[in-house]
Amino acid sequence: MTEIPEHLLKRAQAAREKAAASGDAGSEAAPAASAASEPAADPRIPAHLLERSKSAKARAAGQAEAGGGGVAVQEKVASVVQAAPTGGGVPVGAGPGGNTQRLLTVVKSGSIQEVKASPIDKVHTWPHLLAAEFVAALVCLAFTFVFSVFVNAPLLQLANNNQTPNPSKAPWYFLGLQELLTMFHPMVAGVTIPGVGLIVLILAPFIDKNPSNKPEDRKFAISLMTVHLMFWAVLVMIGSFFRGPGFNFTLPWRDGLFFEL
Repeated sequence: MTEIPEHLLKRAQAAREKAAASGDAGSEAAPAASAASEPAADPRIPAHLLERSKSAKARAAGQAEAGGGGVAVQEKVASVVQAAPTGGGVPVGAGPGGNTQRLLTVVKSGSIQEVKASPIDKVHTWPHLLAAEFVAALVCLAFTFVFSVFVNAPLLQLANNNQTPNPSKAPWYFLGLQELLTMFHPMVAGVTIPGVGLIVLILAPFIDKNPSNKPEDRKFAISLMTVHLMFWAVLVMIGSFFRGPGFNFTLPWRDGLFFEL
């Protein structure tokens, strides 16, 4: 049998003693009072329901006279407490130690619908892009102005068709190609290598289809462009500062510079 809490047993005992004290005095007047307090039958209520109600009241009155008020309290407590399983042990739904008290589940406070704001990596052309480009143009203009103050760019004498300058160098943006001509056959240096480089640069967007514009996500494209720029920059610097008369290799700190802007 399920154990009944101590405070309920004390309450049942007090009710039983009170009922025993007042049972003798009110036992004779109880039937008369119950008959007098019973309301008149309602003609709208079916007869079988009235009979069922009277039998239930009579059965409840008989149980109260036999066991007193404590029995009713015990029945109420027993109806709340779940019955133990047939094999014995802790009642069904009981907690640790056989306690039948139930606790509500602790739920963290928060909104039911979670809102996630995804960052957008796009900005407007104005003022973000145009403002940066305008500042970059001002910086380049200031650098050109300061550079022109300290570095002269005089005009050379008229070209003599009968005398070729030695060394004869192409403009700086073509010096890389002229440097290749000293290493390979003109067909290889002038057609094959530049053609392969242009074809690779044309096919690069079709090879690397990554739509991201972040450097860490475009390693292939950045590596390809870096190798191209460094290769061409090294050729230009060699042709500009390390080539002397006859376009031979020289050291600029020993033989001087053979390069004019």
